[in-house]
Amino acid sequence: MPCESADSRPMPEARIASRDDDRCLARLRWRCRRGLLENDLILARFLDARGAAMTVDELVALDRLLDLADNELWDLLAGRAEPEDASLRPLVAALRAA
Repeated sequence: MPCESADSRPMPEARIASRDDDRCLARLRWRCRRGLLENDLILARFLDARGAAMTVDELVALDRLLDLADNELWDLLAGRAEPEDASLRPLVAALRAA
């Protein structure tokens, strides 16, 4: 799960979907701070535009993308590579369009 509760257990998806806890988005925003400025700019712009409206599936997909190394993530965002996992493709397309 992309967000955790105060006691470090994954938050239930229903809690993420209800947006009862804005800390979830804040944690993702913090994780979006990357070593490559290009990644920072794309991720920040995307979260500014769509962060509050993201679905649970998008949050989970973003969390998975943020596990990638900076260069791998940049290759996806720049269109030089495609995600191996087809479930990540819609989010990558949305990030590219941001």
